[in-house]
Amino acid sequence: MQVSFNFKNLDPSEHLKNYALTRLVKVSKFLGGDPTATLVVNLGVEKRRQTAEVVLTAENLHLSASEESQDMYAAIDMVLDKLVAQVKKTREKHIDRKRGGASEGAVRMDILSLGQDESERSIIGTDFYQPKPLMVEEAALQLESFGYEFLVFRNAESQRINVIYQHKDGDFGLIDPGS
Repeated sequence: MQVSFNFKNLDPSEHLKNYALTRLVKVSKFLGGDPTATLVVNLGVEKRRQTAEVVLTAENLHLSASEESQDMYAAIDMVLDKLVAQVKKTREKHIDRKRGGASEGAVRMDILSLGQDESERSIIGTDFYQPKPLMVEEAALQLESFGYEFLVFRNAESQRINVIYQHKDGDFGLIDPGS
């Protein structure tokens, strides 16, 4: 990882650079030794405010964070903690997408096997899917046209997961677990 420092209204100090470099080890652990990664550290002083800004660019990644404090070392600590949190969050999102696993809003479906008696029920499979945002009226039309017994969807108005089902008399019921 290439690191460059920029100083504004501040004398470049080797001790300050070394302090920031030792803190940057946290960030480099999450990048997996990406040779294209560059980190630009901007340190500056304006009146009594000490500012630290960090810009990280790597393959398919561009993150930045800034902090200000009355102490430059504290500003460096805070900005690098912010950057580490952003890198972790981005990495977790990438891993979730790669796995195709349960991301936010995903619904888990279990496939049950029913035996002769009720005590022989077991889960034989699990699947995840992302419900589509629909208006309640659209969900009712889909339920009717596909002939499903129920439909799980994301309510486009409330952004919550809802279930719509059809009664025996033809009317629809809506389950909205939110308040």
